Amino acid sequence: QVQLEESGGGLVQPGGSLRLSCAASGTIFSLYVMGWYREALGKERERVAAITSGGSTYYTASVKGRSTISGGDAKHTVLLKINSLKPEDTGVYYCHAIRRTITLGDTRDYHYWGQGTQVTVSS
Repeated sequence: QVQLEESGGGLVQPGGSLRLSCAASGTIFSLYVMGWYREALGKERERVAAITSGGSTYYTASVKGRSTISGGDAKHTVLLKINSLKPEDTGVYYCHAIRRTITLGDTRDYHYWGQGTQVTVSS
């Protein structure tokens, strides 16, 4: 099992910046992707950004160019910073991790979620 502990979020003014942190613990030796999803009211959960153990990154189009995902100072920690926040960035942000196992050619991915942290962009 993998536990994900999130921190950050809250109320932020439009144009401001957001910094979210997620720390993984538990069975983390084969963790290969960590990232963030968000869920706005009435909308489906969408992937915002992710980073692989090899350092490859992904950003959804709406945050590309104004956000950065990186590994934190502590191992198995991921940081997400979003600048120039807009009201449409409002939502519950969930940390997400994938643990991959490969046994005799059989690849299995296990998905884990944090409890979510509310981000509200409003003046």
